[in-house]
Amino acid sequence: MHDVKALVFDVFGTLVDWRTAIAREAEMLLGRAGIDVDGPALADAWRAEYQPAMEEVRAGRLPFMKLDALHRRNLDIVLTAFGAERADEATRHALTLAWHRLDAWPDVAAGLAALRPHYRLAPCSNGHIALMVDLARRNDFPWDAITGAELARDYKPKAIVYRSAADAFDLAPGQTMMVAAHSSDLAGAAAAGLRTAFIARPDEHGPGRGESKPGVPVDIAVDSVIELAHALQGAVRSR
Repeated sequence: MHDVKALVFDVFGTLVDWRTAIAREAEMLLGRAGIDVDGPALADAWRAEYQPAMEEVRAGRLPFMKLDALHRRNLDIVLTAFGAERADEATRHALTLAWHRLDAWPDVAAGLAALRPHYRLAPCSNGHIALMVDLARRNDFPWDAITGAELARDYKPKAIVYRSAADAFDLAPGQTMMVAAHSSDLAGAAAAGLRTAFIARPDEHGPGRGESKPGVPVDIAVDSVIELAHALQGAVRSR
């Protein structure tokens, strides 16, 4: 691990608990409009549209657009499916921006603080720069830069997203480690030449409905960002 100079992080699910916040905001914002919904079910349905929408961009059937635009497109689909199509424009806009108001998992702040003296840190997310900045300001993420989809003009797991993150720090892919709670993300990063670390988030999609262990080979697998800091420090000391 002594060659690793930068850590780049997936954000949705790995660093922030999207499901709890989106469920809460959906019930609150739609409730104000007189629309009763099952918040967790709506959050799950909205998230289920995430990869199919990005695949339209990855395949070239849609031009690249920021994640807010895809989230709004997907929200319109989900509201219709939930019988909530009477939600007005202001409510839809406010709910789309709920993705800017997600809260970090409890271990993240201390873990990032422990890592920052030793590594350059950045998100490598499908979220765009404004969204990443808002989440960083809300949760005190100590980023040195913002990398990811908007920089690459494409979506993970396309190799250009990971390689552009390494290049932003003037590093080779092998000097950069992708940190994520999703095996598919880490497989894409490894194929692009990055080192990989898995963070278990077993409750990401609800109790027991997240990944508790990696489904692909990784360099490090841990249960928290704090454990990642300890593991990396131990790996460096052992060399």
